Amino acid sequence: MTQPPDVHARRGELADHLALLRRQWLVLVGCVVVGGTAGLGLMRLTPSAYTAVTQVQVMPIGAQEPGNQVTARQRESLNLDTEAQVAASAVVTGRAAKALGLTTAEPAEVTVPPNSSVLAIAVTAADPQTAAVRSTAYADAYLAHRRDSALTALAEQQQAVLGKLRQVNAGLDATIRRLALLVRGTPDHTIALQRQSVLNRQAASLALKYDALRTVAVTPGAVISPAVPPSEPSSPSLPLYLGTGLMAGLLTGAAAALIRDRLDIRLRQAADVERLTGLPVLADLSCVTEPGLLHERSYAVEPGLLHERSYAAEPGVLHELACAVVAACPGKRLLVCALPADLRSSSPVEPLAVSAPLTVLDGTDVRDLARADAALLLVGLGRVTAPEVTAAARRLGRHDVPIIGVVAVTDVVPTFVPLLEPRPHTPLGKLVATGEFPTATSAELGISTSAETTPLPHMPPLRRSRPGPP
Repeated sequence: MTQPPDVHARRGELADHLALLRRQWLVLVGCVVVGGTAGLGLMRLTPSAYTAVTQVQVMPIGAQEPGNQVTARQRESLNLDTEAQVAASAVVTGRAAKALGLTTAEPAEVTVPPNSSVLAIAVTAADPQTAAVRSTAYADAYLAHRRDSALTALAEQQQAVLGKLRQVNAGLDATIRRLALLVRGTPDHTIALQRQSVLNRQAASLALKYDALRTVAVTPGAVISPAVPPSEPSSPSLPLYLGTGLMAGLLTGAAAALIRDRLDIRLRQAADVERLTGLPVLADLSCVTEPGLLHERSYAVEPGLLHERSYAAEPGVLHELACAVVAACPGKRLLVCALPADLRSSSPVEPLAVSAPLTVLDGTDVRDLARADAALLLVGLGRVTAPEVTAAARRLGRHDVPIIGVVAVTDVVPTFVPLLEPRPHTPLGKLVATGEFPTATSAELGISTSAETTPLPHMPPLRRSRPGPP
C-alpha cells in the first residue's frame, strides 16, 4: 500500500532537520551542556525554602444552604472550594499575621483533596520551624474566622425569627381582643376564629425555630494533621531546574544550529557540496581512511619515528568513479580542476590512480580551457567554501565548459590517467608481407607526446639479418 505524498514530504523534512542537527551536533551539545550547567548553578544560587502543611477537617455549621448541593465533585454538604478561597482570603491572612505579631504574612496555598472534607493549608518559609508555626497560625485563623462568621449568622437568624414571632404574637393578641367584641355565629366571628388558628400555628412554628437556633452547636472544624517542621527543603527542585535548563539549552542549541548552518559556507561533507552548490557528487573519496584501507609503514628516524602512510581504495570505488566520469563526459577531453589550487601538492599521501579512456587536461596548458569538452572538480573537504566552488563553476560556464560533477576528497587526491587501449596483435609474417616495419619510437625520433595523444606500447625496432648459410 502506497503512502500519500504528504507523508513522504513530512519524512523528508524530518530527515533534513535531523541531518542539520547531525552537522551541527557540536553546537547543539554545547548549548545543552551550558543550559544544564546554568540550571544547576541557578539552583545552587537559589535559597532553600521549606513548606509545612496543616490539614483541617471542615464541618457543617447550622442549617445547610440550598446552593451547597452534593455533586460528583462535591461529596459533602458544604462547598469546600468556597472554603478554600475563604482560607486564603485577606481576612484570614490578616488574622494570622495578627496572631504571629507581624504586619503582613506570606500567603498560604490552600488545596482540597478530591472526595474529602479536608483543607490542606501549606505555608512556605526560609526556616522549617517558621513554616510550621505560620501554617498552624493560618489554620487557627481560618477556624476562628469560620466560628465567628457562624455565630454572627446564627445571631442574625435568631433576631430575624424573634422579630417575626413578636409580630405574630401581636397579631394574635389583636385577633383575640376582636373576637371578644364579635357576636358568635356571624361571618366576622368565624373569620376571626380562623385567623386566630393560623396565627397560633405560626407562633408555635417560630418558637420551635427560635429554640433550635439557640441550641445549635457551632463547630467550624478541627485540625486533624498539625504542621511539623519539614526535614528537607521543598525548593529549589533538582528535576525542575535541571530539566528547565536542559530544555532551554536544547531549544537554544537547535536555534543556534539552524542559524549557523544557514550561515556556514564551508564544505565539510560530500552532502554539503550538493546542498550548497547544487553540483552532483560522483564519488566521495573521504572514506578511504577506514580500517582495512589504510596501510602504514614506519621508518626509524632519530629522535623518533617517521610514519609514512599510503592509502589504497577499494577497486569498486575507483571503477565506479571512472564509469561515472566516462558516462557523464560529452567528449573526449576532460579538464580536472582542483579546489583549492594546491590540493595535489599539499596532499600528505600518494594519490590514487584512476584510469579512464579520456584525454585528461590539468589546466597547466593555456589551451586546456579552450579544448576541454567537460570539467570535473576535485573539492577538498574542509578547505574550500561553497562560494569558491560556485565561482569556479561560473568561470567554467563563461567558457562553455559543462561540469559533469564533483569528487569529494580529504587526504587522498585521485589522479586520472589515460587508459592505454591494447592494439590488435599482428603476426610478424604479416608485417613483413605488408612492409609495415616500426623502425623507431617517437622518443627516438624526437617527437613529444601531448596531452591529447594516447601513448602506444613500446616495441623495439626490427632489423633485417645478414644472409648466411641455409
